[in-house]
Formats: sequence, C-alpha cells, structure tokens
Amino acid sequence: MARSAPHPRTWLASDARLARAVARPIQSFLAVEAAGGILLVAATVIALVWANSPWREAYEQLIHTRVSVEVGSFAIDESLQHVVNDGLMALFFFVVGLEIKRELVAGELRDRRVAVLPAVAALGGMVVPAGIYVTLNTGGHGSHGWGIPMATDIAFALGVVALLGRRVPAPLKVFLLTLAIVDDIGAIVVIAVFYSDGIRWTWFIEALVVLGLVVLAQRARVRSLVVYVALGVAAWLFVFESGVHATIAGVVLGLLTPAKSLLPEVEAEAIVDQLEGRTDLTAADVHRVEFLVRESVPPTERIEHLLHPWTSYVIVPLFAFANAGIVLTGDAVTSPSSVLVGVVLGLVLGKTVGISLFSWIAVKLGWGVLPDGVRFGQLVGVAALGGIGFTVSLFITALAFEGEPLLADQAKIGILVASLAAAALGSVILTLAARRSISGHPGP
Repeated sequence: MARSAPHPRTWLASDARLARAVARPIQSFLAVEAAGGILLVAATVIALVWANSPWREAYEQLIHTRVSVEVGSFAIDESLQHVVNDGLMALFFFVVGLEIKRELVAGELRDRRVAVLPAVAALGGMVVPAGIYVTLNTGGHGSHGWGIPMATDIAFALGVVALLGRRVPAPLKVFLLTLAIVDDIGAIVVIAVFYSDGIRWTWFIEALVVLGLVVLAQRARVRSLVVYVALGVAAWLFVFESGVHATIAGVVLGLLTPAKSLLPEVEAEAIVDQLEGRTDLTAADVHRVEFLVRESVPPTERIEHLLHPWTSYVIVPLFAFANAGIVLTGDAVTSPSSVLVGVVLGLVLGKTVGISLFSWIAVKLGWGVLPDGVRFGQLVGVAALGGIGFTVSLFITALAFEGEPLLADQAKIGILVASLAAAALGSVILTLAARRSISGHPGP
C-alpha cells in the first residue's frame, strides 16, 4: 500500500505561504539591510579600535595574509583584503544585480511614472557630489577619487531609518531603497568604465562567451545549480583576468538571472486538481507539486532570498573590517587634505543638495510626484541620509588610490566623518519633520 501523504490542497496552501516568503516582500529586504547596517557599524568599530591599539600589527598581518589558489597552470596569489574586495564582494554585487533586475521587471523601476523621481534624485545625488569633489581636487594628486562621494550605502542608511522607526513613513523607505538602487547602477557604470584596468581582450572575449553560455543554458531550461555555479565562477575568473573589475561579473550575472517564474503557477494548480480526491498519494506526488510550486517563484527571488542574508550579515561586515582599519594618527589626520574635505563636503553637502534639488525640479516640472503621505521636508532628511556612502565609497577608494596609502587613508577618514555627519543630519531633519507632521503644521 502506498505511503500516505498530506492532502494536496492542504500541502499547497502551506507551500504557497513558503513561496510567498521566498518571494520576499520589500519589507523583508529592508529589514535585512537594516540589520546588516548594524553589523556593518560593529565591524567598522572593531577595525578602527584594533588598528589604533597596541596590537595594530596583528591587524595588518591578518588583512594582508596571503591566500593562494592554484589549479593546473592557473594561480591566484592575493592578500586576504584583496580576496574580500575582488572575490567576496562579487557576491555582494551579484545580489545588487538581482535586486536591480527585480526592480526593473516587477518593482518600482518598472513604472516609469513612479521611477522618475528617485531616478532623477539619484542623478542629482551623483552629479553634485562629484562636482564638489572635482572643484576641490582638479589638477591634484587626488583628482582620480571623484567617484568616491557618489555612492550611497543602503544598509547603513536603512539602519538609521530603522532606529528612527515610525518617524520615517513606509513610502519614504521605498523611495530611499529605489534611489539607492539607481545609485548602485551609477556606481557600477563608474567602476566598470573609469576604475578598471586596461582591457585584455582575449580574456574579455572569453568572459563574454561564458556569459553567452549562461543565456543559452537558461533558454535550454537547464536548472542544475552546479552548471550555473561553474559558469559563474568561470565568468568571474575571466573578467578578473580581463582587467575589468571582477565585481562587474557579479552584477552582469545578476542581471541575466530570470526575474519571471520558469513555470507558471497554473501548472502547479492543474497538477493539484488532478490529485484532488485521491487517497493513494505517494511521496513522489508530493515532491512533484513541491517542485512545481518552487519553480513558480522567479529565480531572482529564490536566489536573493538565499544570498542576501549572507552578503548583508557576513560579506559586507567583512569588507568593512578589512578596509576601515585606519590609523587615526599621522599625516592623514593631522594634515587634512583636499581629498578629505572633498569627500566630506561631497557626501554631506553634495548628496543633501543634489538629491533635494533634483527632486524639487522633477516635481515642479511634473516629471514625478512625491510618495503618498511624504512631505518635501522629509525627503530632504532622506537626501541627507544619502550622504552615508560607506561600503561602495570605501570600495571605490580602494580602486582609485591603489598604491597610494596616504590618499586612501585621507579618503577613508573623510568617508567615516561624512557618514556619521550625514546620519546625524538626516536623523535630525526627519525627527523635526515628523514632529511638524504630528503637530499638524502645514509645512512643505
């Protein structure tokens, strides 16, 4: 006699709840990012304290520990810091690519009318900070760092938003997330075009071939995770060797991931209809329905649900730990440079003015509208939080000032100071705006 199994309708209802959890509403994404921001801050504090303690040499030895991988004639020999920056951060950018794809297909960026305001705001939040930095550093040794103040750290910013609680309306959180995603797109383009080495075309063409194989595998409906992991690793390796920064491979793979379900949910329902009323269900029948329900969830959602906690809770804090250990004594601190000032003003002033001004212009010209229940004063507060540039700003610093430790340290100090100042400024503005809203003040 066949082993009994749960009634298919009951089982499907249960698994549908699991599918919805895997599909992850936007609140879940925001919660993971906010919690990750807290770990990011903790990792930064640990790195700073350790780097300025009597045991600073142990910290330096740790992050510069050599890591070697050799496969046949191919070998990679890099420091632990570079493994985190070039290897693990590729997974972070892969998740960024997944989120961009999701937003383009099924999120805020799908509707042009809704996407215009955060997109224009993000543009202002990139152009104005870069302009301030360039004005202060034109012709100087630090001129190559103009991309540093263009970035917004969504995890850190959402961590601050989480602490503010109900003082930040939900639509404003979504606006911040969408703005940060567009900001990420800009940062990815800047890294790919301006902060990659000269292209070695043989490796680059081989990377394109591998990416083409990924597309062909998808069209052939290949579902083996092993196949895609192998192709992904190969793509990362070839991009790494091509001179284009290896993290770009992660972004492209994320964008290539299907954002629509491979099997329509109606197929799962049809199978359940066939099984309804049967009393001789086998484990194979249940597994078949399980497969169909799982495949009805878009791959972008399933993969992001799996990887997002790892990137937020492990990889990004590791990156902060490996890159934020700045010695707060010496020339970088005692002699503030135009690099440091440019980063601070670019992030704090440039982001606040750029995002607010471009948003105001977009609204006045009728290109977009403020989110429901959001006043312009609250948007200015979010614009200030955009000045928290931490993770990607540190990442661009490592690319812009590789081999120039003094300039790199000056930029990192500027990032730390600016991020703290932006967090404080944004919190004050949002708190005051919330009080005005509660008191019924007409306000903007």
